[in-house]
Formats: sequence, C-alpha cells, structure tokens
Amino acid sequence: MTKAQMRGEVVRRFILENVEKHPADIANTTAEEFGITRQAVNKHLQKLISENAIIQNGNTRNRTYKLASLVSFREFYPINEKLEEDQVWRKDIATYLTNMPQNVLDIWHYGFTEMFNNAIDHSEGKSIGVSLNKTAINAEIMIYDDGVGIFKKIQTRLDLIDERQAVLELAKGKLTTDPSRHTGEGIFFSSRIFDHFKILSGGVYFSHQFDNEEDWIMEREQFSSGTYVFMKISNFSTRTIKEVFDEFSSMDDYGFTKTVVPVKLAQYGDEYLVSRSQAKRLLSRIDRFETVLFDFRGVESIGQSFADEIFRVFAEQHPNMKLLDIRANPEVKKMINRARIRADS
Repeated sequence: MTKAQMRGEVVRRFILENVEKHPADIANTTAEEFGITRQAVNKHLQKLISENAIIQNGNTRNRTYKLASLVSFREFYPINEKLEEDQVWRKDIATYLTNMPQNVLDIWHYGFTEMFNNAIDHSEGKSIGVSLNKTAINAEIMIYDDGVGIFKKIQTRLDLIDERQAVLELAKGKLTTDPSRHTGEGIFFSSRIFDHFKILSGGVYFSHQFDNEEDWIMEREQFSSGTYVFMKISNFSTRTIKEVFDEFSSMDDYGFTKTVVPVKLAQYGDEYLVSRSQAKRLLSRIDRFETVLFDFRGVESIGQSFADEIFRVFAEQHPNMKLLDIRANPEVKKMINRARIRADS
C-alpha cells in the first residue's frame, strides 16, 4: 500500500469514527483535521458511500451523512426452561459479529450472555427481544424483556426506598436478588467493558460511558413494564476483559475486591448530602469489598455528619478496609479530612 493509499485509509477511518457526532459538517471537520480541501474530502465520502459504509441524505445545502447499517437483526424469544443464553449467542448473535478482533468478540460474548441470562432468570417476563445493528465502525445490541423491571425488583427484594437507590446498589457491584445462582458481578463489569452501557426500566435511566468514569441516572416518566439494556462498542476497540477485571480484582486470587462508589448517585434532586442516614445508604453492602473509592465528582459539598459517618465511624468499625476518596473538590476534601483527623485523635 502506497503512502497516499495509507493516508486515504486514515482519512476515511476518521470520517467513519466522527460522522455520528458531525452528521451535517463532517466534510468541514475532516478538512480542518487533515488540512485538505472539501473537494478532497468529498472524494472520500463518495468512496464510503459506494462501499455502503455511510449514507447521505438531503440536498447540497442541507446534506447530512450517517453510518450505514451493514447488519441488522431482531428476534423475540419466549422465556421457558429450554431458553439458554449460550445457544442464542452461538446460533444467532455470533454469526452476525464476524470479522471482529478476538478481544471485541470476547467482550460481546461476555456482555450479551450475562445480560440475556439476567433476563431469563430475573425478569419474571414472558419473552426477551434482541435487536442488533452493526456498522463499519461499531456494533450495538439491545436486550429487552416484558418483566417486572430490574430496578423495581431490586427495590422490592432489598426493601429500598425507591428505584434510584437500586441503581446506586447496582453501581457498587456484587448485587444479586438470587445469590444461589448469581454473583452479582455481571452488570457491574458489563457496564465497564463497553463504550456505552445503558439500562432503562420503570422511571429510571442508568448510563455508564467508558471514557467518562461518572455513572449517572435520570428520572423520567414511567414507561411500559420491563427492562431495556443497551450495549455499544467500537469494532476496533483494543480493550480486553482482563484489563477491566484486573482493575477491580485482587492480584492474588482475582477476586472482585475493589469498587468505585459514585457518591452523586446518592443525591436526590438539589438536596445536599448532609445526614448520617444518607451516608448509611451509601455505605450499604460495601463491607463486601477490601478497597472502596468514593467518587465525589459532581458533588459540590457535603455535611459534617455525612463525612463523619463514612470516614470516621464506618472506618473505625472496619479497620481492614481501605476507604479512599477521589475527585473531591477543596470544600468536600476539607470535610473528609476533618472526619479523618477526628478518627486519628
């Protein structure tokens, strides 16, 4: 391959990776990125169109581009004793995810089978739907069921105050409503190995993006029953399952020993985190881990009682645990340090 051909591949790869963010100005964006003319970019766009990698819509002035769907699949599966996630993966899903690097295929195998099995075992529904869409740059799968809803079920089983708290518990990891059959690790790790991972159930929407360490939730109007799980990753990702597992595991036995607790998920609306009861909700079940990182990103301030309950009272009750804070602003850090000083005095 000549240098010109290699450069052409780089330009077209850039277009594919950025057209979703710049559907109307991808030509200008690419021209600025590589210092080439719009006419040169248009040649690359036309080549991608001829290869069915992208689609153009509209006239010259209002023209937009988007990734073309190379593979589209949709199927419904009745939930019964014969339904098995590995069979669905092997017979249906894997056949559409060919020509991918092994590390990406491994991620899809893990994430799909974990989420599909959760729907079989926990949804209490009658059927599971799967939709798959693959483009030249990424693939996405949605798994949806008509059951009771994952957040509602967790809320009921664990006697939580609402579905938002169920999301917080899921974000910590090691949460399952059926410990005899599940470890509670599937959703935690699945949410961290994909580029985008989302769950919509009841009136709550949970999202995690790989390059943004912040988990976030949105409350919305109640929609139909059931659970929707959305997963998406680049076909060219270099990420591996081992890397993600190693980040949260003990190097001695690969046990799931470390977690990150997104403190902001404990906030409701514009309320401040000031009370011991709020702190106790945040601390629920974290004694199952050896190391806990409290992520204070997005938390403007905390109260003295809230900080004291975590970093003095709980810390003194669990001296063998490492309780660390990350991304705390100066005001929050001051409250945390005050609690730690009291613990040392």
